[in-house]
Amino acid sequence: MGAGRRPVTVGALHHVELWVPDLGAAMHSWGWLLGELSWTPFQEWPAGRSWRLGPTYLVLEESPALSGRRHDRLAPGLNHLAFHAGSPAAVDRLVEQAPAYGWKLLFPDRHPYAGGPDTYAGYLADGQGYEVELVASS
Repeated sequence: MGAGRRPVTVGALHHVELWVPDLGAAMHSWGWLLGELSWTPFQEWPAGRSWRLGPTYLVLEESPALSGRRHDRLAPGLNHLAFHAGSPAAVDRLVEQAPAYGWKLLFPDRHPYAGGPDTYAGYLADGQGYEVELVASS
């Protein structure tokens, strides 16, 4: 292990790669959100970008091998990503700012307890069909 590197937990998530149909739109929505959640830009190439938080990174890529142009969170596969988002006030701030970056609040009639009475969270979907859950710390 190199100097200054911390050991990682075996079984911890290394990275997530999301194939997106429109990298520009994804950069607008995801770039804002990841920045707000303290992820930092990591890699950049013509068809993709990535952000890092600790030892984990998240990739957005508009691959030429895409078989479709829209993500369906209700089909088999990825439904959503859930992020620790800080205090309830931090979740509220993100939910309030999100529409300016292409995110829409899901389950507004049950917000912020759409996940049940013990979970304060905001559920957002971007214009390409990807969902995130922003979970407040207890």
